Amino acid sequence: MHTDATPVDIDTGKRATPSPLLTEQDLKSAAARLTGRVLKTPLLPCEELSLTFGCQVLLKAENLQHTGSFKVRGATNALLARGERGERPSHAVTFSAGNHGAALAYASRRLGVPATVFVPPGAVATKIDAIRRHGATVIEGEDFVAAAQRFAEHNGALLLHPFDDLDVIGGQGTVGLEVWQALPWVDVLLAPVGGGGLLSGIGAAFAALSPSTRVVGVEPAAARALAHAVESGGPVSLPTAPTSMADGLNAPFAGTHTYHHVLHHTHQLVQVSEEEIRLAWIDLMRATRLILEPSAAVGLAALRTGEVAVPAGGVVVLVLSGGNTDLASLGAASRAV
Repeated sequence: MHTDATPVDIDTGKRATPSPLLTEQDLKSAAARLTGRVLKTPLLPCEELSLTFGCQVLLKAENLQHTGSFKVRGATNALLARGERGERPSHAVTFSAGNHGAALAYASRRLGVPATVFVPPGAVATKIDAIRRHGATVIEGEDFVAAAQRFAEHNGALLLHPFDDLDVIGGQGTVGLEVWQALPWVDVLLAPVGGGGLLSGIGAAFAALSPSTRVVGVEPAAARALAHAVESGGPVSLPTAPTSMADGLNAPFAGTHTYHHVLHHTHQLVQVSEEEIRLAWIDLMRATRLILEPSAAVGLAALRTGEVAVPAGGVVVLVLSGGNTDLASLGAASRAV
Protein backbone atom coordinates (compact mmCIF):
# COMPACT_ATOMS: atom_id res chain seq x y z
CA MET A 1 0.00 0.00 0.00
CA HIS A 2 1.36 3.42 -0.97
CA THR A 3 0.63 6.89 0.26
CA ASP A 4 -0.27 9.69 -2.15
CA ALA A 5 2.45 11.89 -0.63
CA THR A 6 5.58 12.19 -2.77
CA PRO A 7 8.96 11.54 -1.11
CA VAL A 8 11.22 14.57 -0.93
CA ASP A 9 14.76 14.00 -2.16
CA ILE A 10 17.24 16.32 -0.47
CA ASP A 11 20.08 17.90 -2.47
CA THR A 12 22.51 17.69 0.42
CA GLY A 13 25.34 20.08 1.07
CA LYS A 14 24.58 22.55 -1.74
CA ARG A 15 22.72 25.32 0.02
CA ALA A 16 23.85 28.28 2.09
CA THR A 17 23.96 27.64 5.83
CA PRO A 18 22.98 30.62 7.99
CA SER A 19 22.61 28.20 10.91
CA PRO A 20 25.67 26.36 12.32
CA LEU A 21 25.96 22.63 11.78
CA LEU A 22 27.07 20.25 14.51
CA THR A 23 30.49 18.67 14.21
CA GLU A 24 31.79 15.26 15.18
CA GLN A 25 33.42 16.88 18.23
CA ASP A 26 30.07 18.38 19.30
CA LEU A 27 28.56 14.91 19.29
CA LYS A 28 31.48 13.36 21.14
CA SER A 29 31.26 16.11 23.77
CA ALA A 30 27.55 15.35 24.17
CA ALA A 31 28.31 11.65 24.54
CA ALA A 32 30.86 12.40 27.26
CA ARG A 33 28.33 14.53 29.17
CA LEU A 34 25.71 11.81 28.93
CA THR A 35 27.94 8.96 30.09
CA GLY A 36 26.32 7.40 33.15
CA ARG A 37 23.24 9.63 32.81
CA VAL A 38 21.43 7.96 29.91
CA LEU A 39 21.34 4.37 28.73
CA LYS A 40 23.38 3.07 25.84
CA THR A 41 20.44 1.37 24.17
CA PRO A 42 20.86 -1.91 22.27
CA LEU A 43 20.96 -2.36 18.51
CA LEU A 44 18.75 -5.42 18.12
CA PRO A 45 18.61 -7.77 15.12
CA CYS A 46 15.13 -8.68 13.92
CA GLU A 47 15.08 -11.97 12.02
CA GLU A 48 11.43 -11.67 10.96
CA LEU A 49 11.90 -8.27 9.34
CA SER A 50 15.25 -9.30 7.85
CA LEU A 51 13.59 -12.22 6.07
CA THR A 52 10.72 -10.03 4.91
CA PHE A 53 12.93 -7.38 3.28
CA GLY A 54 15.89 -9.54 2.19
CA CYS A 55 18.44 -7.56 4.18
CA GLN A 56 19.77 -7.30 7.72
CA VAL A 57 17.31 -5.20 9.71
CA LEU A 58 18.47 -3.87 13.07
CA LEU A 59 16.48 -1.83 15.59
CA LYS A 60 17.92 0.96 17.74
CA ALA A 61 15.70 0.45 20.79
CA GLU A 62 15.26 3.95 22.23
CA ASN A 63 11.96 2.79 23.71
CA LEU A 64 14.17 1.22 26.41
CA GLN A 65 15.75 4.59 27.24
CA HIS A 66 15.04 6.47 30.50
CA THR A 67 11.51 7.99 30.26
CA GLY A 68 10.80 5.65 27.34
CA SER A 69 12.21 7.74 24.49
CA PHE A 70 15.35 9.24 22.98
CA LYS A 71 14.30 12.69 24.18
CA VAL A 72 16.11 12.37 27.50
CA ARG A 73 19.41 12.57 25.64
CA GLY A 74 18.74 16.04 24.27
CA ALA A 75 17.21 17.48 27.42
CA THR A 76 20.03 16.23 29.64
CA ASN A 77 22.76 17.36 27.27
CA ALA A 78 21.21 20.82 26.95
CA LEU A 79 20.99 21.42 30.70
CA LEU A 80 24.53 20.15 31.28
CA ALA A 81 25.97 22.17 28.39
CA ARG A 82 24.28 25.32 29.69
CA GLY A 83 25.86 24.67 33.06
CA GLU A 84 29.32 24.30 31.49
CA ARG A 85 28.85 27.69 29.83
CA GLY A 86 27.81 29.31 33.10
CA GLU A 87 24.16 29.47 32.05
CA ARG A 88 22.65 27.07 34.59
CA PRO A 89 18.93 27.95 34.70
CA SER A 90 16.96 28.59 37.88
CA HIS A 91 13.86 27.21 36.15
CA ALA A 92 13.33 25.28 32.89
CA VAL A 93 10.20 25.42 30.77
CA THR A 94 9.14 23.78 27.52
CA PHE A 95 6.18 22.89 25.30
CA SER A 96 5.65 19.27 24.39
CA ALA A 97 3.17 16.61 23.32
CA GLY A 98 4.69 14.46 26.06
CA ASN A 99 8.05 12.79 25.46
CA HIS A 100 10.23 15.90 25.53
CA GLY A 101 8.30 17.14 28.55
CA ALA A 102 8.96 13.93 30.44
CA ALA A 103 12.62 14.08 29.39
CA LEU A 104 13.00 17.64 30.66
CA ALA A 105 11.23 16.73 33.89
CA TYR A 106 13.56 13.75 34.38
CA ALA A 107 16.75 15.69 33.60
CA SER A 108 15.72 18.77 35.60
CA ARG A 109 14.90 16.77 38.69
CA ARG A 110 18.29 15.07 38.66
CA LEU A 111 20.05 18.40 38.26
CA GLY A 112 17.97 20.19 40.89
CA VAL A 113 16.18 22.54 38.47
CA PRO A 114 12.39 23.14 38.72
CA ALA A 115 10.55 22.49 35.45
CA THR A 116 7.21 23.46 33.91
CA VAL A 117 5.79 21.78 30.80
CA PHE A 118 3.02 23.20 28.62
CA VAL A 119 1.03 20.54 26.74
CA PRO A 120 -1.75 20.61 24.13
CA PRO A 121 -5.30 19.47 24.90
CA GLY A 122 -5.76 15.75 24.42
CA ALA A 123 -2.13 14.82 25.01
CA VAL A 124 -1.62 11.10 25.75
CA ALA A 125 -2.51 10.51 29.39
CA THR A 126 0.42 8.18 30.06
CA LYS A 127 2.84 10.85 28.82
CA ILE A 128 1.26 13.51 31.03
CA ASP A 129 1.46 11.15 33.99
CA ALA A 130 5.16 10.62 33.27
CA ILE A 131 5.85 14.35 33.28
CA ARG A 132 4.18 14.71 36.68
CA ARG A 133 5.84 11.57 38.03
CA HIS A 134 9.25 13.05 37.28
CA GLY A 135 8.38 16.16 39.25
CA ALA A 136 7.47 18.84 36.69
CA THR A 137 4.39 21.07 36.70
CA VAL A 138 2.03 20.44 33.76
CA ILE A 139 -0.12 23.20 32.24
CA GLU A 140 -2.57 22.29 29.46
CA GLY A 141 -3.94 24.72 26.88
CA GLU A 142 -4.70 25.35 23.22
CA ASP A 143 -2.00 28.01 22.76
CA PHE A 144 0.61 25.94 24.57
CA VAL A 145 3.65 27.04 22.53
CA ALA A 146 3.02 30.76 23.04
CA ALA A 147 2.06 30.14 26.67
CA ALA A 148 5.44 28.49 27.32
CA GLN A 149 7.23 31.41 25.70
CA ARG A 150 5.31 33.94 27.83
CA PHE A 151 6.01 31.95 31.00
CA ALA A 152 9.74 31.88 30.25
CA GLU A 153 9.85 35.63 29.59
CA HIS A 154 7.85 36.56 32.69
CA ASN A 155 9.76 34.25 35.04
CA GLY A 156 13.28 34.50 33.67
CA ALA A 157 13.20 30.77 32.92
CA LEU A 158 15.13 28.84 30.29
CA LEU A 159 12.83 27.93 27.40
CA LEU A 160 14.25 24.62 26.21
CA HIS A 161 12.90 24.03 22.72
CA PRO A 162 11.88 20.42 22.00
CA PHE A 163 13.96 20.25 18.82
CA ASP A 164 15.27 23.60 17.58
CA ASP A 165 18.22 23.87 19.96
CA LEU A 166 21.77 22.86 19.07
CA ASP A 167 22.42 21.30 22.49
CA VAL A 168 19.22 19.26 22.20
CA ILE A 169 20.15 18.18 18.67
CA GLY A 170 23.64 17.25 19.89
CA GLY A 171 22.18 15.01 22.57
CA GLN A 172 19.88 13.30 20.08
CA GLY A 173 22.86 12.81 17.78
CA THR A 174 24.38 10.39 20.27
CA VAL A 175 21.82 7.88 18.98
CA GLY A 176 23.64 7.94 15.64
CA LEU A 177 27.02 7.86 17.34
CA GLU A 178 26.04 4.69 19.22
CA VAL A 179 24.74 3.03 16.05
CA TRP A 180 28.03 3.72 14.26
CA GLN A 181 30.09 2.50 17.23
CA ALA A 182 28.12 -0.77 17.29
CA LEU A 183 28.09 -1.23 13.51
CA PRO A 184 30.35 1.01 11.40
CA TRP A 185 28.78 -0.05 8.10
CA VAL A 186 25.10 0.81 7.63
CA ASP A 187 23.54 1.13 4.17
CA VAL A 188 20.28 2.83 5.15
CA LEU A 189 19.10 4.39 8.41
CA LEU A 190 15.47 5.43 8.86
CA ALA A 191 14.53 7.85 11.66
CA PRO A 192 11.13 9.21 12.68
CA VAL A 193 10.63 12.93 12.10
CA GLY A 194 8.53 15.46 14.02
CA GLY A 195 10.35 18.76 14.34
CA GLY A 196 13.56 17.09 13.20
CA GLY A 197 15.86 17.09 16.23
CA LEU A 198 16.52 13.34 16.14
CA LEU A 199 17.02 13.25 12.38
CA SER A 200 19.30 16.30 12.51
CA GLY A 201 21.54 14.80 15.18
CA ILE A 202 21.73 11.39 13.53
CA GLY A 203 22.38 13.00 10.16
CA ALA A 204 25.25 15.01 11.61
CA ALA A 205 26.75 11.86 13.12
CA PHE A 206 26.66 9.86 9.90
CA ALA A 207 27.82 12.79 7.77
CA ALA A 208 30.95 12.87 9.92
CA LEU A 209 31.51 9.15 10.46
CA SER A 210 29.88 7.29 7.56
CA PRO A 211 28.84 9.67 4.77
CA SER A 212 27.97 6.78 2.44
CA THR A 213 25.10 5.77 4.74
CA ARG A 214 21.76 6.86 3.29
CA VAL A 215 19.91 8.74 6.04
CA VAL A 216 16.14 8.83 5.54
CA GLY A 217 13.62 10.77 7.61
CA VAL A 218 10.07 9.46 7.85
CA GLU A 219 7.10 11.72 8.62
CA PRO A 220 3.37 11.07 8.90
CA ALA A 221 1.63 12.53 5.86
CA ALA A 222 -0.67 14.19 8.41
CA ALA A 223 2.31 15.93 10.08
CA ARG A 224 4.87 16.72 7.39
CA ALA A 225 6.49 19.79 8.95
CA LEU A 226 9.98 19.24 7.54
CA ALA A 227 8.86 18.29 4.03
CA HIS A 228 6.71 21.43 4.05
CA ALA A 229 9.74 23.49 5.12
CA VAL A 230 11.90 22.05 2.34
CA GLU A 231 9.20 22.69 -0.25
CA SER A 232 8.65 26.23 1.09
CA GLY A 233 12.33 27.15 1.19
CA GLY A 234 12.38 27.59 4.95
CA PRO A 235 10.64 26.62 8.21
CA VAL A 236 7.03 27.79 8.20
CA SER A 237 3.98 26.54 10.09
CA LEU A 238 1.88 23.83 8.48
CA PRO A 239 -1.30 25.22 6.89
CA THR A 240 -3.40 22.90 9.07
CA ALA A 241 -2.70 21.47 12.51
CA PRO A 242 -0.99 18.05 12.46
CA THR A 243 -3.29 15.19 13.44
CA SER A 244 -1.31 11.95 13.23
CA MET A 245 -1.86 8.97 15.51
CA ALA A 246 1.95 9.16 15.84
CA ASP A 247 1.42 11.96 18.37
CA GLY A 248 5.12 12.30 19.14
CA LEU A 249 5.63 13.52 15.56
CA ASN A 250 2.86 16.13 15.50
CA ALA A 251 5.16 19.14 15.25
CA PRO A 252 3.33 22.13 13.71
CA PHE A 253 6.56 23.52 12.22
CA ALA A 254 10.21 22.69 11.64
CA GLY A 255 13.00 24.61 13.31
CA THR A 256 15.67 26.79 11.78
CA HIS A 257 18.48 24.55 13.05
CA THR A 258 16.70 21.34 12.10
CA TYR A 259 15.80 22.65 8.66
CA HIS A 260 19.43 23.40 7.81
CA HIS A 261 20.72 20.15 9.28
CA VAL A 262 18.21 18.19 7.22
CA LEU A 263 19.15 20.07 4.04
CA HIS A 264 22.80 19.13 4.50
CA HIS A 265 22.70 15.69 6.10
CA THR A 266 19.49 13.93 5.06
CA HIS A 267 19.13 12.17 1.72
CA GLN A 268 15.37 11.66 1.62
CA LEU A 269 12.17 12.51 3.45
CA VAL A 270 9.30 10.03 3.10
CA GLN A 271 5.70 10.51 4.22
CA VAL A 272 3.47 7.62 5.31
CA SER A 273 -0.29 7.49 5.76
CA GLU A 274 -2.15 6.86 8.99
CA GLU A 275 -3.19 3.40 7.84
CA GLU A 276 0.40 2.53 6.95
CA ILE A 277 1.50 3.67 10.41
CA ARG A 278 -1.24 1.66 12.13
CA LEU A 279 -0.43 -1.57 10.32
CA ALA A 280 3.32 -1.12 10.78
CA TRP A 281 2.82 -0.40 14.49
CA ILE A 282 1.02 -3.68 15.08
CA ASP A 283 3.41 -5.70 12.92
CA LEU A 284 6.47 -4.16 14.56
CA MET A 285 5.32 -5.09 18.04
CA ARG A 286 4.46 -8.60 16.89
CA ALA A 287 7.90 -8.99 15.30
CA THR A 288 9.89 -7.53 18.19
CA ARG A 289 7.80 -8.30 21.31
CA LEU A 290 8.52 -4.71 22.37
CA ILE A 291 6.04 -2.09 23.60
CA LEU A 292 6.28 0.79 21.14
CA GLU A 293 4.39 3.96 20.36
CA PRO A 294 3.12 4.65 16.83
CA SER A 295 5.93 7.17 16.21
CA ALA A 296 8.44 4.31 16.43
CA ALA A 297 6.74 2.45 13.58
CA VAL A 298 7.02 5.03 10.81
CA GLY A 299 10.37 3.66 9.61
CA LEU A 300 8.86 0.22 9.07
CA ALA A 301 5.87 1.85 7.39
CA ALA A 302 8.23 3.54 4.92
CA LEU A 303 10.03 0.27 4.18
CA ARG A 304 6.70 -1.41 3.46
CA THR A 305 5.70 1.25 0.92
CA GLY A 306 8.78 0.51 -1.18
CA GLU A 307 9.64 4.23 -1.36
CA VAL A 308 13.03 3.62 0.28
CA ALA A 309 15.64 1.78 -1.77
CA VAL A 310 17.07 -1.13 0.25
CA PRO A 311 20.11 -3.01 -1.11
CA ALA A 312 19.67 -6.78 -1.18
CA GLY A 313 21.64 -8.26 1.68
CA GLY A 314 22.48 -4.80 2.99
CA VAL A 315 22.19 -3.37 6.49
CA VAL A 316 19.17 -1.28 7.45
CA VAL A 317 18.67 0.38 10.85
CA LEU A 318 15.26 1.48 12.12
CA VAL A 319 15.32 3.91 15.03
CA LEU A 320 12.55 2.98 17.49
CA SER A 321 12.06 6.42 18.95
CA GLY A 322 9.87 5.62 21.94
CA GLY A 323 7.56 3.26 23.78
CA ASN A 324 5.15 5.55 25.59
CA THR A 325 1.85 4.33 24.26
CA ASP A 326 -1.67 4.44 25.58
CA LEU A 327 -2.72 0.80 26.01
CA ALA A 328 -6.32 1.58 25.11
CA SER A 329 -5.17 2.99 21.77
CA LEU A 330 -3.01 -0.08 21.23
CA GLY A 331 -6.01 -2.32 21.84
CA ALA A 332 -8.16 -0.33 19.43
CA ALA A 333 -5.50 -0.46 16.73
CA SER A 334 -5.10 -4.23 17.19
CA ARG A 335 -8.84 -4.86 16.92
CA ALA A 336 -8.94 -2.91 13.67
CA VAL A 337 -6.43 -5.21 11.95
